[in-house]
Amino acid sequence: MALSGSEIEQFIDRALAEDIGAGDITSTAVIPQSARLRAEMRSREALVVAGLDIALGVFRRLEPECRTDALVRDGDRAAKGAALARIEGPARGLLTAERTALNILQHLSGIATLTRSFVERVAGTGAVILDTRKTVPGLRLLAKYATALGGAQNHRFGLYDGVLIKDNHIAVCGGIRAAVEAAKARGLNDIEVECDDLDQVTQALELGVSHLLLDNMDHAALHQAVMLAKGRATTEASGGVSLETVRAIAETGVDYISVGRITQSAPAVDIGLDYAPTA
Repeated sequence: MALSGSEIEQFIDRALAEDIGAGDITSTAVIPQSARLRAEMRSREALVVAGLDIALGVFRRLEPECRTDALVRDGDRAAKGAALARIEGPARGLLTAERTALNILQHLSGIATLTRSFVERVAGTGAVILDTRKTVPGLRLLAKYATALGGAQNHRFGLYDGVLIKDNHIAVCGGIRAAVEAAKARGLNDIEVECDDLDQVTQALELGVSHLLLDNMDHAALHQAVMLAKGRATTEASGGVSLETVRAIAETGVDYISVGRITQSAPAVDIGLDYAPTA
């Protein structure tokens, strides 16, 4: 996926406005207007980089004449202690931008790093890791950008770009058949249905759905569902997915595994902005 320049600029403006408000009273009070800063952004743990260009854009937004040099690219692995970027320019503005820039880079790199761990755990099984809509409101595009950098495939971006009939839809409609037939009556054919057991899998397949979301099924049931769906629908496992369980889930033969925690609860990675004195 690609982020447009206008979307990034609007995001940076909102983020800076949230932090600065009426002004950075500390930097204004203690940093001379003529002071300059040279600094490096460094990783303090091994990570996958995501959001570096956006973070550097934060500095340039406040200090357009500052110099920013990216030393790695989004999607790269960075070892503990690696220099990610260098910045130089008026100290007051750069220090005002510091926390916003680091927050963005730490959060997105945390998502990409955790995602890469899940992707590596299922390597060789044929299963594809998917992200979900479990994102911080307002940050979905950025979160899904980070999961893609980590090696996952983007699932739906929102309610507008895919049909997924879930358990509450089924309950309100009165059953899988009623829900699927209602969707088809609206001309929707690429339909995914959430199934809690093998009976629901059988019903959904008989209705000709394209995708099955296999929710919180044990490994034996997942394997049976895969066998039933073979050549008829793709399968996606969901629920109870962790780094400890994902390999065994993948080995049941499912096509996809959706993991909410890669966007919902990925820990931010540790990145610092270290002062680099002039020679």
